[in-house]
Amino acid sequence: MKKKALVLGSTGQDGSYMIEFLLSKNYQVHGLIRKSATGNTRNINHLIDNKNVFNKNFFLHKGDLLDLGSIINLINEINPSEIYNFADQDHVTWSFNIPSYSFKVTALAVIEILEALKSKKIKYFQPISSNIFGLNDEKKQNENSRLNPNSVYALGKTTAYQACQMYNRIFKMHNCGAIFYNHESPRRAKEYVTQKIVHNVCQIYKKNKKDILLGDLSAKIDWGYAKDYVEASWKIMQLKKPDFFIIASGTNYTVEYFVKKCFSYVGLDYKKYVKIDPKLIRKAQTSSLKGNTLKAEKFFKFNKKKTSLDQLIKIMMDSELNKVNGT
Repeated sequence: MKKKALVLGSTGQDGSYMIEFLLSKNYQVHGLIRKSATGNTRNINHLIDNKNVFNKNFFLHKGDLLDLGSIINLINEINPSEIYNFADQDHVTWSFNIPSYSFKVTALAVIEILEALKSKKIKYFQPISSNIFGLNDEKKQNENSRLNPNSVYALGKTTAYQACQMYNRIFKMHNCGAIFYNHESPRRAKEYVTQKIVHNVCQIYKKNKKDILLGDLSAKIDWGYAKDYVEASWKIMQLKKPDFFIIASGTNYTVEYFVKKCFSYVGLDYKKYVKIDPKLIRKAQTSSLKGNTLKAEKFFKFNKKKTSLDQLIKIMMDSELNKVNGT
């Protein structure tokens, strides 16, 4: 019989890639979709429109992380062997604007899911953000680095991380996960800096815009490719013992480097188009975080060099150029 998996956050970047990956592994995949996301299914429309896949190997269900009843009913109905929770409020700035909602979705909803799974033998995957390290003076962070969140979002992720570990200890559950550093793709929403840059560069290239407003160009970020990180998620889930692993590229680059590379990809000089807006600089920044992936490399041969930043930029730029060119 096919393995069954439930993916929460099915319309987002990671959730949509996870669904594709699980289908390639011959799973029966069930996705959760919120009412507010029903008009935003662009990341999975190719699956919904595929008559050989939709409602045969891939199914969508209505529900919400803040409605525990809908989650419990869905788990009981499907009885999956694996649950991947990619649903949360994952924007740092937004977490300050809607702190209570952000914490409920990112942390309290996770605790309620863990409560619902206590009596079931279901493997659970929880993604965590490198933001849990926040203000950290280590050159590279590992799984034992001090937690020091510096945003409401990071606080929520820290709580979810520790909750999974606590439930494992007390109730002998299989709650595992990854501490993800920044990971991007053409499916990244435009409010994130990489996609904002890619989109605006292509608009400038097509002469639809004159410039781009950015914040701190000197900020250093550890960037990777979302598809690689989703594959790592599945590998973590397949391990016999539940554990958490840092998933990162192990290198960091400035925002300025990313901008320069995107402009040069279309033959333009970034200095002619970039304007700095102090309002876009985060009030609560983190340190220049960089991940140590030795544990993941040892346990399941994680390849941090599978997709370089330059390759990722090409993937994102090609995708956006195809959109603006109508191809």
